[in-house]
Amino acid sequence: MKAKQVILTAALALAALGPAAMAQTNQTDKVETKEQRDARMAWWREAKFGMFIHWGVYSVPAGFYHDKPVAGIGEWIMNRGKIPRVEYQAFAKQFDPVKFDADAWVMTAKNAGMKYIVITSKHHDGLAMFDTKASSWNIMEASPYGKDPLKDLAAACRKHSIMLGFYYSQAQDWNNGGAGNSWDPNPDVTMDDYIDKVAVPQVREILSKYGEFPAVLWWDTPHNMNYDRAKKLYDAVEKLRPNIILNNRLGGGFKGDTETPEQHIPPQGYPGRDWETCMTLNNTWGFKRDDNNWKSTETLIHNLCDIASKGGNYLLNVGPTSEGLIPQPSIERLAEVGAWMKINGEAIYGTTATPFGGELGPAVKAKDGYGHDTTVSSANDWRCTSKPGKIYIMIFNWPASGKFELPGLQSKVKRAYLLADHKKLKFERTESGVTLELPAAAPDKIASVVCVEIGDKTAKVAGQK
Repeated sequence: MKAKQVILTAALALAALGPAAMAQTNQTDKVETKEQRDARMAWWREAKFGMFIHWGVYSVPAGFYHDKPVAGIGEWIMNRGKIPRVEYQAFAKQFDPVKFDADAWVMTAKNAGMKYIVITSKHHDGLAMFDTKASSWNIMEASPYGKDPLKDLAAACRKHSIMLGFYYSQAQDWNNGGAGNSWDPNPDVTMDDYIDKVAVPQVREILSKYGEFPAVLWWDTPHNMNYDRAKKLYDAVEKLRPNIILNNRLGGGFKGDTETPEQHIPPQGYPGRDWETCMTLNNTWGFKRDDNNWKSTETLIHNLCDIASKGGNYLLNVGPTSEGLIPQPSIERLAEVGAWMKINGEAIYGTTATPFGGELGPAVKAKDGYGHDTTVSSANDWRCTSKPGKIYIMIFNWPASGKFELPGLQSKVKRAYLLADHKKLKFERTESGVTLELPAAAPDKIASVVCVEIGDKTAKVAGQK
């Protein structure tokens, strides 16, 4: 059946059920063939590693209100500090990021091995980081900067071959009358007024002003988003950008394209679904001047390997200052990840999940980045990704024995080598799998990668279907 026939048949069948049934069946998500979806998602699945950027007027107070620290993440300071709208809006007069250099930001991402960027076009405080006609609460009018940084970022991404996506807070808007402001709400604006007069027009604007970008639209916190409100936003997107990638946070029954675990890595990923773990480099998304709890480069690389081994993407955040600078500890760690990726990126880009699974270990209880209970994979010494005819073994703890076993591997091994030097490794088949002979010293102190070329397109592993 042709693609158009599939879509028409599905649409007619659902229309016959009536509007209520259509909402209940989640038909509001894109109707497409597997081939169409695979083509639409191809660049994102290949990329694997991206930069999240949380940047806005909240970088001015930087975690402090009346010279006192406000607990919680930086971009939520208006909410956590219960700051009145008039007082918060005054911070914009100090928001003048004259040191913002779009090329420098994009090259920081590119040198880290990242293939795409997602930046906050509007966070929950409602300040549009772009030129908008829907609200005067925007960087062009409310700040002395008076420029559209998204325009510069789009140009830099285009120049350096990096994909660009926009985060947009569709529901929570503490200044424009959206959800979330219980301490100083705007009594003159209803949620539906906000959706119709701010959110939908602004979404149309960000989808129309930046050429081929955004390639991703990243919704967040769907408070009070019923079907009708979400449908207005979804329809605006479908009309202007039918091939865009949407995450799962629009609300109103829309599933979107990607699952978005936050501040943790799920034990087994999301089999059958595209997914992306978003995570901070320290404790906060938006800049806080007293947050120096930086993740180590080892943790970042192990996270990247872990996520890729489960078939996911890693969206790693930076929170620039009010001057427009990415904090130096972020730059240093990203450069170190980039050095690792230059040698071992083949084991990350365009890969699919491990054919083994046993290396992930059983799920164990843990805390996510907010201190909430979650589950993660138990600690283990290695992770694995795959491509047609190849598997990649990412070894965290180099075996003192000099031998490494691939449990249950039944495919014929054609050759094996380290990505660090491409020297061939000896191997032998055993009753329990294949054993690799490794050099005495690990080529990388954090994660060394062995490529194993096999005779099958997809690895055959005992006990795996």
